[in-house]
Amino acid sequence: MRDTKSTERTRQIGPHGVETLPRIAVDVPAAPAGCRRTLTEAARWEWRPADGGDPAALAQDFLAAHGLHLDDLARPARAHRPHGVCGAALYVSAAAGAAIAGGAAGAPNPAPALPEVAVVVYRHADVPAPARRPAAGWWLGDWAESWTPRQHASTVRAVRDAIGRGDVYQVNLVGHAAAPYTGDPLPALARLGALPGARYGGTLSGAGWAIGCASPETLVEVTGGRVLTRPIKGTRPATAAGRAELLASAKERAEHVMIVDLERNDLARVARTGSVRVDELFAVRRWCDLWQAESTVSAAVADGVGLADLLRAVCPGGSVTGAPKLAALERIAALEPVGRGASMGALGWVAPGRVDLGLTIRTAAADADRLHVWAGGGITWGSDPDAEVAEAAAKTAPVRATLAAPRP
Repeated sequence: MRDTKSTERTRQIGPHGVETLPRIAVDVPAAPAGCRRTLTEAARWEWRPADGGDPAALAQDFLAAHGLHLDDLARPARAHRPHGVCGAALYVSAAAGAAIAGGAAGAPNPAPALPEVAVVVYRHADVPAPARRPAAGWWLGDWAESWTPRQHASTVRAVRDAIGRGDVYQVNLVGHAAAPYTGDPLPALARLGALPGARYGGTLSGAGWAIGCASPETLVEVTGGRVLTRPIKGTRPATAAGRAELLASAKERAEHVMIVDLERNDLARVARTGSVRVDELFAVRRWCDLWQAESTVSAAVADGVGLADLLRAVCPGGSVTGAPKLAALERIAALEPVGRGASMGALGWVAPGRVDLGLTIRTAAADADRLHVWAGGGITWGSDPDAEVAEAAAKTAPVRATLAAPRP
């Protein structure tokens, strides 16, 4: 494990690059709302594949070393204490999730400054943090795509061929784009969290990198000894006609139910026998200008299940991999030309007895000089290549618009 030191010192990377300031309000998705102005970073651990070891186990050990014991999630959560350690931000990339699951490694991360796992422990401070001042001089250049629409459509056909051979039942394909920027990217990334329907809106940053998230999707939540996931699968424009079309689509419902079954199996790995249930199936909800279908699957956590066990069961998320999961990861590694980076992973908050991680869809990341975005969708035998290309564009459009600003 890497040596970790207090990061209360100022880290400056600029003037044109990611900048992490020491005392600003914490904006981590799912962090306790009443604590965000009174938290300060106490310790940090980052993992990259070259570090070796099991990142799930290492993350759990690091948290325990700093007073956050998540070795038995079936235990009741402790009463929240307004002093001392509050909890921790946890980020797990799609690549780390694949490694935890024993799946195929994908293409390289297009933003190599990003860690694949980050754990940031926060304690309560004596005085509230000041609000972040708006930044001036923001400029975002043109987006360069990782593949053309024609290449994207061709990859959809390759997945359909694999389904026809019986190799997989469904595969989620993701594309990437990057744009140069100047100025401080954190205010732009923070704006993502204000998008309508962003259940996991917020940011996390480190030396030379930052992530902004507007995800509506729960990868995994544990409270009161119960674990749940809310897979999203199925998208249409947020119009009356779009909603009716989504509800009536046999293709979208079949794709959705397939992922719900996968998530039921994932939760069964950490659940008490016979406790897995589908609480809600194919509920249509709105995110920005899109309707999306969401289900809720829950279970009672088995005794002795720790955070590492939970991550091994649910990472990477089934709605952004496919079914069977390991076979889908093989297709993804073979077909996607650029790594998933900060997208399609997990980001949220953990504390004893509580885990709340969003799936990092509708997510952007910054390195020293570029912003990165990702978008995609699930491919089944009934997928139309041109429609899949259009759906990915519709998903990324609100993210890009939020990040952009008029040229000076």
